[in-house]
Amino acid sequence: MNYYLAIDIGASSGRHILGYIDNGRLKLEEIHRFENYITNQNSTLVWDIKHLVNEVKKGIAKCKEIGKIPCTVAIDTWGVDYVLLDENKKEIKPCYCYRDSRTNAVVDEVESLVSPAQLYAKTGIQKQIFNTIYQLYADKKSGKLLNAKYFLMMPEYLSFKLTGVCKNEYTNATTTGLVNAKTKTWDNDILSALDLPSELFGALNTPSSLVGDLSADIQKAVGFNCAVLFAPSHDTASAVCACPMQDDDLYISSGTWSLIGTEITQPILSDNARKLNFSNEGGIDYRFRFLKNYMGMWLFQNIRRNLNKSMTYDEMMTLAMNCGEYKYFEVNDRTLVAPDNMIDAIGKLICSDDLGLILNSAYHSLAKSYSEAVSEIEAVTGKRFNAIHIVGGGCRDKYLNILTRDYTRKSVTAGPIEATATGNIVSQIMHDKKISLATARDLIKNSFDIKEI
Repeated sequence: MNYYLAIDIGASSGRHILGYIDNGRLKLEEIHRFENYITNQNSTLVWDIKHLVNEVKKGIAKCKEIGKIPCTVAIDTWGVDYVLLDENKKEIKPCYCYRDSRTNAVVDEVESLVSPAQLYAKTGIQKQIFNTIYQLYADKKSGKLLNAKYFLMMPEYLSFKLTGVCKNEYTNATTTGLVNAKTKTWDNDILSALDLPSELFGALNTPSSLVGDLSADIQKAVGFNCAVLFAPSHDTASAVCACPMQDDDLYISSGTWSLIGTEITQPILSDNARKLNFSNEGGIDYRFRFLKNYMGMWLFQNIRRNLNKSMTYDEMMTLAMNCGEYKYFEVNDRTLVAPDNMIDAIGKLICSDDLGLILNSAYHSLAKSYSEAVSEIEAVTGKRFNAIHIVGGGCRDKYLNILTRDYTRKSVTAGPIEATATGNIVSQIMHDKKISLATARDLIKNSFDIKEI
């Protein structure tokens, strides 16, 4: 039996999940889970990349312990963040988190060099102040790029630590705001305008392609060898890969962020799409994920953290459902990106300190945002969509699923829950078995409980 190992790392946790096909159905087995966290270092927000590397290796070693050796392994993470290496392939620290505020000071300067309209016409990427383009420009201003020779996004960096091979991958690269949507390569005009060294950026490899074998040191540490592949290394690209949808369907990848959109074969680079703040992010088979990005479970994760986890998510959901009222607020408000206290931050937006009202307002505001996004997608694409497929951990939230159905007036399905790991794994199966994306999605549809709402 062939095993495939997905290493799926989000902003708050990571998992190692083994996948295998048994009687025509894809089965998943979680073998390792670990915490990921943002640390405050000298008033900047950074990732503990040493911790991530150690946990990645620890989870791979578990395969040997349980006697289930994968033929391949692939890593996906969130987008936009990266690690810089010097000529000796040593890390130039710190590794900043996208929630760090250092980009605030450079946005206007970047846009004086390349206007938002020019950027969108080339890259088709939604403006977010944490996009890599602003982070790298801040690094240039601080001198951090002076000794940099390699630019690796988080999954590429972790793959490098396993193989010793430095390569870049297409789907995550599109989140940088530096990739031309038409040529699907780094945009040299943008790099030149911002005086970013083009030699930092390598050729863009597609999902399901080979990175390399485990290095000798890693083989010794984990007890076996296998090939490391590129999944769709941006976690949403993996999640959408696992979405069992038709051409006239929409998806919501529901996790820390909520990403709502549709798959298209050609980017939409119109000024209308730009003004509505849509992204054309890269997907598997060079499909584009035409989407909008909203705060998602981040709101509820932080509320629960502020409560010192004294309430479960189900208890929070019940409290919201039992509240007879709600007030709308902008879920992407800047004050919610990295607040000291999410309860207080939302409370200020709705002028209330009532927890039930705060929770119910978050639910309704998020569902209303989905509805507005659906209307905008239909207007920009000129298509009418029939169904929404919600995938990812957030699809377990029954209340949000119901509100999504009611606000959008679309048929809604939920599942698979482990969409990102599933998409990661099927991309490996596509490499191993030489199957198409359509066949892979049929496998998913026949393997998991997809619930109608």
